[in-house]
Amino acid sequence: MNELFEKWFLDPIVGKLIATTLVLIAVVVLVRLIGRGIGQYIDNSERRYRLRKLVSFAGYVLAIFLLSIVYSDKLAGLTVFFGVAGAGVAFALQEVIASAAGWITMSFGSFYKVGDRVQLGGIKGDVIDIGVLRSTLMECGGWINGDQYNGRVVRVANSFIFKEPVYNYSADFPFLWDEITIPIRYGSNYEMARKEFQQILDHVTGEHARHLKGEWRKMTDKYMLENVRLEPMVTLNMKENWAEYTLRYVVDYKQRRSTKDKICVLILQSVERSDGEIKLGSSSFEVASIPALDINVRNRE
Repeated sequence: MNELFEKWFLDPIVGKLIATTLVLIAVVVLVRLIGRGIGQYIDNSERRYRLRKLVSFAGYVLAIFLLSIVYSDKLAGLTVFFGVAGAGVAFALQEVIASAAGWITMSFGSFYKVGDRVQLGGIKGDVIDIGVLRSTLMECGGWINGDQYNGRVVRVANSFIFKEPVYNYSADFPFLWDEITIPIRYGSNYEMARKEFQQILDHVTGEHARHLKGEWRKMTDKYMLENVRLEPMVTLNMKENWAEYTLRYVVDYKQRRSTKDKICVLILQSVERSDGEIKLGSSSFEVASIPALDINVRNRE
């Protein structure tokens, strides 16, 4: 019995396996305890999310460090093997390594963060999670018109930040310029139409645009940008079949569709109140005159 005990429980390999199990259990318990403490004492959801991610990453690093101490006497003989195998693993897992490098780049850069609306790898949506290898998006658009969720969760490899442009809708300036085009028949009261449309834009977005001057000033301090007009404006253009007014305004990226809906409703109400002074344009066709035809009809018996 004593010989069996010495053979199994005093064997160095068995001892290292037991130590490995204890290390992993201790790290997992420690990470979970710290995660629960973060949830109890930190109310801000974004800060809580970031701290939990940081604790998880620190747990992986701690586990690797402790395991390297446990197996330190075995690592010297495996140096050559790891060097040869490392090249093959790096080639086989180049996409994984690129994704991990992308995660490191995002951690120290300003590509995007959780909560931002981005277009990444051809997918547009809100970032709901950033992992070591993939970023998770709640997709917008697709078969849904406008910037609304379609319910599909998409995971995009972090390596895409090195391959394709990253479009961020909410990073430094979380607002967008949007436009609505209104066709007006030729012969309408153009000045009245311009005045009505400008009043509608000022009513819906004017106060909002004036508050954005401070945000744009921060952009010009950070980037090489010139001052632009943030107040809404109405411009006129001539088309073949109608005169076209373009209504341009600044809107919050999350309220783009609802703002456009409110403006369109007010425009239709304004057109109805104009008593025919403002008429919406539509496609028209001109039929060319047909020359008279001389047709002789003969009766045959």
